[in-house]
Amino acid sequence: MTRGNQRELARAKNAKKNDGKGKPKEDGLSAAARKQRDAEIMQQKQKAAAKEKPAGQGK
Repeated sequence: MTRGNQRELARAKNAKKNDGKGKPKEDGLSAAARKQRDAEIMQQKQKAAAKEKPAGQGK
């Protein structure tokens, strides 16, 4: 390679720039517990949307 250590320097620079950033930490829930929590949230959103809609509209 004719570029020397340019790749390594770029990786180090990006690692330094992104330090502290990244994927959010796990919430500690199992897949089943997360699925249950998400289902409850979606049901609440659906109820709220149904209340906003007039009774004659929608499915």
